Amino acid sequence: MSGILDGKRILITGVLMESSIAFHAAKVAQEQGAEVILTAFPRPTLTERIAKKLPKPAKVIELDVTNTEHLDRLAGLVRDELGSLDGVVHSIGFAPQDALGGNFLNTPFESVATAMHVSAFSLKSLAMACKPLMNDGGSIVGLTFDAQFAWPQYDWMGPAKAALEATSRYLARDLGKEDIRCNLISAGPIGSMAAKSIPGFGELADVWNHRSPLEWNMADPEPAGRGIVALLSDFFPKTTGEIIHVDGGVHMIGA
Repeated sequence: MSGILDGKRILITGVLMESSIAFHAAKVAQEQGAEVILTAFPRPTLTERIAKKLPKPAKVIELDVTNTEHLDRLAGLVRDELGSLDGVVHSIGFAPQDALGGNFLNTPFESVATAMHVSAFSLKSLAMACKPLMNDGGSIVGLTFDAQFAWPQYDWMGPAKAALEATSRYLARDLGKEDIRCNLISAGPIGSMAAKSIPGFGELADVWNHRSPLEWNMADPEPAGRGIVALLSDFFPKTTGEIIHVDGGVHMIGA
């Protein structure tokens, strides 16, 4: 039986652990027929080890999204491996420790700038680096954490995600004429490496224990991975600039 990504070639960033949403996006994408290539930073060897747990082999390319040389060489490396791309997954976010954990009012601009560069501007950087490989259109999918609200402990990652969401809309506007869609998945909290870097993450995640209409399992990244794969597929051919919530329904609960 054919999968919804049969014949698609997909680049996926952010596979750091088996608990990463990006890992499950890669796994489901392969199960649905896609050829997958991964990028990693700062430890490609770690991603290479995790990639061995995927259903099929996947090449890993080192990519620092703040490094112009890395971005400039990306298209050539991917072309050598896959020829072209039909989809790109942006699963990248970082903020220095002094930008998280209740330190919002005291965070220096240098740390805010780092969070914005890595977590938001990088979506544009990655899209432009991959655009030469998407001559027949395609789908770019990123990951956000609902930026409508001020979350406990999340601090400057909140404004960074708000910037990511705005960046996605502007990319959707400017790339639409080339039949490239850009959408985001807004996932609930997952116990990934990124989550573990947020001081007091348990307080933030506890919101889901009390407000989620659907039971939320922080140890199960696959629903978000499936959402990514759905947006990569041709089943959303005219959807762009959208944010799809995979959060158990917390986004629509008032109290």
